[in-house]
Amino acid sequence: MPTADVAVVGGGPAGAAAAITLARAGRDVVLVDKARFPRDKCCGDGLTASALRRLDALGLDPRDVASWQPVDDVRLRSPSGRSVVYPLPRNAGAFAVVARRSDLDTALLDVARAEGVKVFDGHGLSAVEWQPGDDTIRLLVTGLGTVTARYAIGADGMWSPLRKALGAADEPGYLGEWHAFRQYFTGVNGPAATQMWVWFEPDLLPGYAWSFPLPGGRANVGFGIQRRPGRPTRAMKEQWVDLLSRPHVRHALGAGRAEEPHKAWPIPARVQHTALSAASGRA
Repeated sequence: MPTADVAVVGGGPAGAAAAITLARAGRDVVLVDKARFPRDKCCGDGLTASALRRLDALGLDPRDVASWQPVDDVRLRSPSGRSVVYPLPRNAGAFAVVARRSDLDTALLDVARAEGVKVFDGHGLSAVEWQPGDDTIRLLVTGLGTVTARYAIGADGMWSPLRKALGAADEPGYLGEWHAFRQYFTGVNGPAATQMWVWFEPDLLPGYAWSFPLPGGRANVGFGIQRRPGRPTRAMKEQWVDLLSRPHVRHALGAGRAEEPHKAWPIPARVQHTALSAASGRA
């Protein structure tokens, strides 16, 4: 049964970054994730300049990310229909990149392994054992047994099993303040083949829609909108279909066509109401 100074639950960028940082500080780290990597994740796949600097500090080599696509220009469309192109700086390193999460997250876990982190993907958290006064926390992991650690980090998403097991989860039925749709397109030969596009459509505000380019004529197309009374999930689906039929969106994508059904995911936006520690600081 694995033992560690710190057990990290969740192998996305947050979990991998925490594991890498702790391993470099000399800590013995175990990371578990229920998914087998590479795995897909509903995401816009866009990386900002700040994110790129952090990934570089973590030791990520872009050559290890097959879908790594630097972007030079961003085109914005205002609610009134006016379009503006913003060229990004060309001589100060990358300012925007698009990379599929399936590729990026796998590459980050490889960095973690190289730093000495024991990574167990395909093994999900099933229960937690901890009592007041304990100086360790025990994680029961499917197919692995019990992982005993001094501390645990829950980087396992909106519906964190670790937080739930420790009684620190959000109230039942919480679906987040935002909802995002994402769909990969192939055969994109319009302007969106090389540029980031962001559409501030009047009916999406304060949300927006996007098309982010990927290698080989592919693009990540999606939107993020606020949940509110009178906007059920069915209405969001209808709004998504309508968005893709709008002339300015079709112009940007050219002959691009959806290569898969769309995926949707809720997005929480109330960190101030979420418990950030549990088990007397052990998690």
